Amino acid sequence: MTRPYVPVKTESVSELLDKINGDYLRLQCFFGMPAKNHKAPRKPRADAQQNRERILEVAKEAFTRSGANASLDDIAKEAGVGAGTLYRHFPTRDALIEAVYRTEVEKLAAAEKKFSENLPPIEALRAWMLLFVDHIATKQIIGPALHSLVGGPSKLFEGSRAQIQGAIDSLVKRAIKSRDIRRDLEPFDLLRALIGVSHVASGPDWQQSARRLVDILITGSRPIK
Repeated sequence: MTRPYVPVKTESVSELLDKINGDYLRLQCFFGMPAKNHKAPRKPRADAQQNRERILEVAKEAFTRSGANASLDDIAKEAGVGAGTLYRHFPTRDALIEAVYRTEVEKLAAAEKKFSENLPPIEALRAWMLLFVDHIATKQIIGPALHSLVGGPSKLFEGSRAQIQGAIDSLVKRAIKSRDIRRDLEPFDLLRALIGVSHVASGPDWQQSARRLVDILITGSRPIK
């Protein structure tokens, strides 16, 4: 019995090309070969970076004066940039508030390495703790602004805590190794004491009290002879 004739479907040129290209891409993925050379993302231009830093600087001062309601247009004007430039870097008010706080935390974390490289262990610890007092002041200053963030600032604080904890741990460890600090010292106890002073602050001079406390804490952390 003769089978009925079934026409063989032929692939068009475009279909063949698609198939070849698909097979080629799959081979590249299998062997770890890039399908296409992508250029590395460009670094921000120097002037763009300077604009961003200036905006953050001015914004921090503005939030100090006016809290979350500080005018973004006024911030742009004081920073010497157009409103479009500000919004290009920080599309929303929340983005700007968060960036201000993150920048302060990053400066605090970076200072640990700088102090460790240039100062004796005990002096590096003292210098960093004094800077931490300034950080607490900043946090209090922009506190109302931070609370305006959608969902609250808890996630932001969680991330910053890890950076701060790492910095104080490193400084105390170095001071213990040089025998300037007792081995049983818990690093975060030092910060807890400073934070406690800020929470019970009853006047504008609390920072001076906190700075004096730094020396008291350093003296009390010395090894018992």
